[in-house]
Amino acid sequence: MITKDQKDNLFSLVKSLTKSEKRQFKLYVGRLGVNSDSKFLNLFNLLDKAKTYNEASIIKSGIVKKQQLANVKAHLYKQILISLKLNPSHQNVRSQIREQLDFASILYHKGLYKQSLKILDKAKELAIINEEKNSAFEIVELEKVIESQYITRSISTRADELAVQAKELSSLNVIASKLSNLSLQLYSTILKTGYIRNEKEANMVIDYFNKHVPKVDIEKLGFREKLWLYKANLWQSFLLQDFLNCYKYASKWVDLFYQNPNMINLNPVFFLKGNNYLLEALVFIGNKQKFLEKFSEFEATVQKSNFPQDENVATLVFLYTNFHSINQHFIDGSFEEGLDLIPKIEKTLIPFSNRIDPHHKMIFYYKFASLQFGAGNNKACIKYLDKIISNKTLSMREDLLCFSRVLNLVAHYEAGLDYHLETLLRSTYKFLIKMNDLHEVQKEMIKFIRGLQDIYPHDLKNAFIELHKTLKTFEDHPYERRAFLYLDIISWLESKIENKPVSKIIQTKYLAKKSS
Repeated sequence: MITKDQKDNLFSLVKSLTKSEKRQFKLYVGRLGVNSDSKFLNLFNLLDKAKTYNEASIIKSGIVKKQQLANVKAHLYKQILISLKLNPSHQNVRSQIREQLDFASILYHKGLYKQSLKILDKAKELAIINEEKNSAFEIVELEKVIESQYITRSISTRADELAVQAKELSSLNVIASKLSNLSLQLYSTILKTGYIRNEKEANMVIDYFNKHVPKVDIEKLGFREKLWLYKANLWQSFLLQDFLNCYKYASKWVDLFYQNPNMINLNPVFFLKGNNYLLEALVFIGNKQKFLEKFSEFEATVQKSNFPQDENVATLVFLYTNFHSINQHFIDGSFEEGLDLIPKIEKTLIPFSNRIDPHHKMIFYYKFASLQFGAGNNKACIKYLDKIISNKTLSMREDLLCFSRVLNLVAHYEAGLDYHLETLLRSTYKFLIKMNDLHEVQKEMIKFIRGLQDIYPHDLKNAFIELHKTLKTFEDHPYERRAFLYLDIISWLESKIENKPVSKIIQTKYLAKKSS
């Protein structure tokens, strides 16, 4: 029986270990001589050398009997996690607080109340300074339990002090929980469907936001509550395609970290994501100067020697650095200049392949396809789009799946692959209907491409002019304009009308906007 490696949790964990982590694990299990030839260590060595997870070959090796395998795997999994927990690279403020809380609990159960309270007081201070309010609340609750048994003369004032502290922490935790729930729901909507498609969806988002956002006094909020507040506002703005507000709240998000630099090390993932959305908003606004300034600031921060380094952080730095290296070329139409990035990114994608989910790989392929299309390399564009369209397992970002098919149609037409067009038109139309994403811009595009075969060559320019006139009316439409975020159809039509490369059209528009 062969199982895909990513389906077996133990195999994935073993393969994620660095050389130093493997070395530490062997030292950890070898501290007792009895472990040196144990079943779980032998299984570890076998999995470490294996390229794929193969249960049959494990049984055949004689390391462990079939009926023992599940227990040995579970034991090995636990021992690896304990070893990783002891590794200094995985220890941070949160783990220090949890450790101190564990020590205090042990002392309490031994009846050493004074020692326990002393440790809890230091741990609480550490938790509050670092905005770990859930841990701080847990500490206060334990302090209350101990104080009720450790009678001192100051018990009355101490009781009041702990009661007030517990109430304040509980109140802020409730606010943070409500905001994080709201933020998560809005974010999941973005991942599932992308931007809102009609007035009904817009009203649903606005109503949901207004119903679930707690009333807060910003001055009384700490770092954590402000972060969730800015996130929730950002997701709502993205869904509504309000990119100026996206920029506003992404800026607040990132600035919050620069105002509290110790939080960058404690929450590097949130810092990275905030920068990603800030740069994305600047792409949509079309401000390349500000984009390059913020991108440079972002790269300088993540390249600092004290910036956190682990697999998760390294993957996100890779994703966002490469996404935005490409994005800068969409702002001003410098597609040719960006083509060199594609082979470089494809090469560096290989070592990250097990850490990057299909959704982010799909975004890379769409960006590659768009770069190639902008540079006039239509067959190369089709090659990358096919990686998205032919992947039947993708279920994220329905909007990207839809626009991949629309761009595929345009690229086939541009590449002169007419013999495929009729089949593609039918499949695209069916797909858009199925996804409930057939809107006016797509309808006009499909109708136009379907009618191209009946248009005489000398009438072609007029047909492009007519379609351009029709689509221009949707350019500022609150729900139809989303089509132009994925595919700049207007500039493509202008390139056909003026007989210029699409990159030149976009560059001219960018320069005109910049000088105005």
